[in-house]
Amino acid sequence: MAIKKEQKRILTPKLKKDEKEADLSLRPKTLSQFIGQKKIKENLKILIQAAKKRKEPLDHVLLYGPAGLGKTTLAQVLAKEMNSNIRITSGPSIDKAGDLASILTNLEDEDILFIDEIHRLNKNIEEILYPAMEDFALDIIVGKGPAAKTLRLDLPKFTIVGATIRIGSISNPLRDRFGGHFRLDFYQTADLQKIILRSSKVLKIDIEKSAAKMIAKSSRRTPRVANRLLRRIRDFAEVKNQKIITPKIVEKSLKMLEIDSKGLDSADRKILNTIIKKFSGGPVGLDTLAASIGEDVSNIEDVYEPFLMRLGFLKRTPRGRVVTKNGFDYMGIPLPEDDPDRKQKISISKNQRKLL
Repeated sequence: MAIKKEQKRILTPKLKKDEKEADLSLRPKTLSQFIGQKKIKENLKILIQAAKKRKEPLDHVLLYGPAGLGKTTLAQVLAKEMNSNIRITSGPSIDKAGDLASILTNLEDEDILFIDEIHRLNKNIEEILYPAMEDFALDIIVGKGPAAKTLRLDLPKFTIVGATIRIGSISNPLRDRFGGHFRLDFYQTADLQKIILRSSKVLKIDIEKSAAKMIAKSSRRTPRVANRLLRRIRDFAEVKNQKIITPKIVEKSLKMLEIDSKGLDSADRKILNTIIKKFSGGPVGLDTLAASIGEDVSNIEDVYEPFLMRLGFLKRTPRGRVVTKNGFDYMGIPLPEDDPDRKQKISISKNQRKLL
């Protein structure tokens, strides 16, 4: 239920089922078209040039960071830059060893295999993947018991591009087999404005630069959210018979969508309000918080928290989640001065410090 509710939420950084085609049309095809993530682009450009110069496949690449920042897009860009085919799958989709064997044996030299949610691969699949990544070989066990034999099949020289929002959930042996590790960070407003202006041209939407900047500021510093807001505001403008998106149109649209200038919606405010009013600002455990607001634990941890923490409104402590002074100020609620234990709640206890 909570996952379905998150899918309906306009500010979710996750790709919705009904927007795959629209999302695909807006994705850049080359590194030069890709806006933002400057350092990552520079490093990937070197990897690509080096691989082409040596006439070898691209080294295995691991992309990680919050959802909606462009990990899948970068994988497709890498394939385009290398003139390679790309096969897209995900960790949960590879359930059996036979599934992985089927995928790997159908690849060709220099193909790119993109594995989304790679942290969700099970251990058995990982162990099969190790020799495939290192030696381009697939070890198959034939028979059972003492008579069992290992048959090694040669594989084409391919590249795996893995993507994850939870780098810590990937085992060290698997992580070490990736030659390049790149963390995608939240975007700056200026870059998001450029993305919105580019997308407006693709969608043939007339928009003022100042209006694009307003949308950028409310997009949670996430390109996928920015493009989704642009499409919804376009709908609003068309219904109101407005031929160009102006700041006034953006303001009215965001008000209807209950999204403020910081990119927070009613769900974000509900989390802050619940911690403040029900738990005196925290700390409160993640499971308790999820039960209190009727939300899925993984959604809070993967979707809501990163942005609230980025704004400085929420803080993780060893004892649970705590709303900061900035969070209290944002909600227009005074910080409780009559709580002498609050500083101790937020800080690590003396005993915990000794253990660190």
